[in-house]
Amino acid sequence: MEKIHLYDKILSPVVTEKSTNLSELNKIVFKVPGDANKKNLKKNIEKIFKVNVTKINIINKQNRTKVTRGRKVKVSGYKKAIITLKKGQSIDLTTGI
Repeated sequence: MEKIHLYDKILSPVVTEKSTNLSELNKIVFKVPGDANKKNLKKNIEKIFKVNVTKINIINKQNRTKVTRGRKVKVSGYKKAIITLKKGQSIDLTTGI
């Protein structure tokens, strides 16, 4: 039986202009694996970062094709989670995990 680590459910933070604006509303965006669910994410994030999670929204980005230099390129999809923290709490993404 393989051991599941807390960090297996968080692949990377999503740092975009939109996710930066969400951080003002106590929301953090993470890229997560395809088999992640809300219950496991909540437990793992609360243990890793020692914060209180009030809400989790999961968005499944689909595969798509994109035209680059006249060629069709397949862009793979991914799953991302928007985590809402309790008021007054925050996660500093610049320190790393």
